[in-house]
Amino acid sequence: MIFSRLKPMQETSPEPSKGPKKAQGHAAYGEDTHITFYEQEDASSGIFFAVLKGGLLVLLTLWGIKLAAIPLIEGGAGNSFLHNVNLPFHEAGHLFFSPFGRVIHSLGGTLGQLLMPMICLLTLLFKQRDPFGASVCLWWIGENFLDIAPYADDARRLSLPLLGGNFGHSSPYGFHDWEFILTETGLLAQDHAIAAGFKGLGILLMTAAIAWGAHSIYKKHIEPLKDNS
Repeated sequence: MIFSRLKPMQETSPEPSKGPKKAQGHAAYGEDTHITFYEQEDASSGIFFAVLKGGLLVLLTLWGIKLAAIPLIEGGAGNSFLHNVNLPFHEAGHLFFSPFGRVIHSLGGTLGQLLMPMICLLTLLFKQRDPFGASVCLWWIGENFLDIAPYADDARRLSLPLLGGNFGHSSPYGFHDWEFILTETGLLAQDHAIAAGFKGLGILLMTAAIAWGAHSIYKKHIEPLKDNS
């Protein structure tokens, strides 16, 4: 009798859950692979962070204009303290690319200081889903091109101070990266044009970074406020 009463209850009991239910509206980790170049979230962080981020964009804009205005012959963006931030990545690039021949070894310094902000950009965009942070890294990439430009422009003049207090004109051949790169590739006579191209690309990337950052602020903080009003 007891078992006969329990049997219907067992037959009508709900099936056990086969796994944790996903919260509605949130993809499981690793499931959502769609990346956007702006944030589509509510304005939970409030207008305070919109103003804070906007202030940073204004600062980067003014800083970028100041760096771009320095003539290449005077060292350009190499006069900024950011040059000292970029320098360790430049030297690490030489070390990393040293097995690939002398030209690539010399070019490795330039590649190193470009790869680091690029890695930061990709990490923030694809891993952290932080487009605003990625836009700041894009600005940093542009600044690095401005930092590289005076070095390339100095390939024939050899007047800029180098690491260790040396100058290109008094250093052994190969110590000045861009003199060596452009000489070995037959492009030494084009040093000024190449430097101008680096500077122009840097300005373009910095401008795009500011526009991207402003768009991210609008989509994350401003547009939700307008929708809720």
